[in-house]
Amino acid sequence: MAELPRHALEDDGTYRGLEFKGGDLTSRQADAVDYEGCRFVTTSFAGTQLRRAGFVDVELERCDLSNMTARTSGMHRTRTSATRLTGMTWTECTFRDVLFDACRADLTGFRFSTFKNAVFRDCVMREANFQNADLRGVRFERCDLSGAQFSQAQMDGAHFSDCVLLGIGGVTSLKGAIVAGRDAQGLALALAGALGILIEE
Repeated sequence: MAELPRHALEDDGTYRGLEFKGGDLTSRQADAVDYEGCRFVTTSFAGTQLRRAGFVDVELERCDLSNMTARTSGMHRTRTSATRLTGMTWTECTFRDVLFDACRADLTGFRFSTFKNAVFRDCVMREANFQNADLRGVRFERCDLSGAQFSQAQMDGAHFSDCVLLGIGGVTSLKGAIVAGRDAQGLALALAGALGILIEE
């Protein structure tokens, strides 16, 4: 198990096969840091700023990524579970073969990011921002997406199952998405609002 801060975030740092438990990596800044085959448990990245970072074959469990920011970074073959992501912003990033499971992800930002083989499951994602993101084929399962923003997103084949879709923005960008019938009411209300239709009780 890696100890902190000896094994910490450093520019051009590469960390392989390490387990970080209960570590404090808050409010750091790093460029071109890579984690491969690592496991993070109850580790905090709150407020940390990353650029060109890579997380490959990584597991994050019960961590705190709130208000973390990353640009031109990536998560590949990564599982993030029971983790706080509130206010986290990953812009122009790549997510491939990833699972976000039972995470608190309200107010997260994924603008201009690309997702491939990605699943969000049992996540609270109120007011998440997916503007201009590539969400083709992404699965949202039992997620609360109230007030989420999808303007100009690519949504072909994206799948929503047992999700809350009340008040979402950019609803017309959901062309090509698959929505379970039981989720359609919230989506219909958002679509009516986007078209200027008033629905009377």
